[in-house]
Amino acid sequence: MFKKILIALALIVIAFIVIVALQPAEFRVSRSTTVAAPATAVFDQVNDFHKWDAWSPWAKLDPSMKKTHEGAPAGPGAIYSWSGNDQVGEGRMILTDSRASELVRIKLEFKKPFEATNTTEFSFKPEADKTQVTWSMSGTNNFMAKAFGLFMNMDKMVGGDFEKGLAQLKSVVEATPKQ
Repeated sequence: MFKKILIALALIVIAFIVIVALQPAEFRVSRSTTVAAPATAVFDQVNDFHKWDAWSPWAKLDPSMKKTHEGAPAGPGAIYSWSGNDQVGEGRMILTDSRASELVRIKLEFKKPFEATNTTEFSFKPEADKTQVTWSMSGTNNFMAKAFGLFMNMDKMVGGDFEKGLAQLKSVVEATPKQ
């Protein structure tokens, strides 16, 4: 009887490992909104980490979060680091590519609650007197991330925050007087 239980447990563990191994190796989360402003106005909010507190969905989750800015004041080479409560964790963002009114690419390094490195992008598409802005994050899933993905959906987990952030970005930009 004990032998049968051990064999059953071994088969369950093997099945779990196979199922996890077959999960996607990469992920991508993406959300978009349209802002009633020129691409330059939206781009300026995203390209400067000093302006993120006004619209970032995570900035309000921990008012006592420690933040530092290093490197360039904006654009490529700008670095934003944070350390906060369990809701925001710890990590840093390095702005790696910036094309005026077109694209902002960021290397996103999480340290806590888990270690991960992802790529975040903001793209800006002018549409007459409006701008479609798309916020996306992509990365690779190691074995643990694949296992986690069986129980938690990355798109649902992060997508809602992207939607909140885009809504706040839209409010900030649209409330700014046009020059």
